[in-house]
Amino acid sequence: MIKFYDLKRLDKKKHLIIIKKIKKIFNKGDYILGEEVSKFEKNFSKFIGCNYAIGCANGTDAITLALKSLNLPKNSEVIMPAMTYCSTAFAIFNAGLKPVLVDLDKNKPTINIKKINSKLSNKTKVIMPVHLYGSVVNLNEIKSIIKKTKKKIYLVDDCAQAHGASLGYLKTKRVGSISDISCFSLYPGKNLGAYGDAGVITTNNKRFYEVISNLRNLGSSKKFIHDHIGQNSRLDTIQAAILNIKLNDLNFLNKRRVKIANYYDKYILNKKITKLSYSKGCVYHQYVILTKNRSKMVKYLNKNKIQYGFHYPYAIHQLKALKKYFKNQKFPNSEKIAKEGISLPIDPNLSLKEIKKITKVLNNFS
Repeated sequence: MIKFYDLKRLDKKKHLIIIKKIKKIFNKGDYILGEEVSKFEKNFSKFIGCNYAIGCANGTDAITLALKSLNLPKNSEVIMPAMTYCSTAFAIFNAGLKPVLVDLDKNKPTINIKKINSKLSNKTKVIMPVHLYGSVVNLNEIKSIIKKTKKKIYLVDDCAQAHGASLGYLKTKRVGSISDISCFSLYPGKNLGAYGDAGVITTNNKRFYEVISNLRNLGSSKKFIHDHIGQNSRLDTIQAAILNIKLNDLNFLNKRRVKIANYYDKYILNKKITKLSYSKGCVYHQYVILTKNRSKMVKYLNKNKIQYGFHYPYAIHQLKALKKYFKNQKFPNSEKIAKEGISLPIDPNLSLKEIKKITKVLNNFS
């Protein structure tokens, strides 16, 4: 069986180092907002190339905290893509705001920037692109749209699948370094993942840094002094220690993902399969293909003992919890990925033999 993502295999060499580090934390009793958290925040901000990083409990909270820190009027509008994980939309609702959906570009996993203008209104306060599958949105183009409005609209990007991705049009800049606020999930299956829920927020703005740091700790910067109605969303010390160790390998593992994706791009040659177009600087959190007969493809992959995934089988407006908010709205490119998309193994530890088998099996699909 070729596994979709084998975390145990990927991290096996790090386990003894991680266990040793955790034992030190046990001895110190430094569990909440401990030394390793501060260390990770410094390490991650340096890696990204931004001024500040704030650890939090998970990626959903990262977006919620980012939006709450802006102190926007209730039901202010946040423009986001119609295809992403549910957390992006749920966080907007949790922050008391209203998501406004824009379709993806055709056969791309990123928001159609040209359609953003048609969704702008007097209530638009945030544009939230998602770097889905690790493919990078052109943030400068969105900044140009915001500038032309001559209004105060914030750029807050969802970077949950783009750890280490470079802004292809700005080779020296990484995702998370140029928006007003950027939000990362550190869920175990991410390119940079903890061994439990975790998240991190980046910004270059000192005020945002101070407010978000306060909000994630029950609105407190000093014990028993609560300046805001915050939430309990702290990155715990053990997860931060694990992340500090794993961060060292992120560039190397991302390059492995890119090599696998390049192989798929070159050697998957089947008219029944459509390959998506990914950006320059993409780190391929997922490699998604499209096929008209997905149920047949699933049976075929199962028969050949190749694991796969769906990212995602429902667009945002198709989710049961959200249908009522987007009645009669259609987003054909997002709906196509939901209906036809299937994610291939992109585990950095895949051997050439495994990659060749996956490619051969896909080329024989009929």
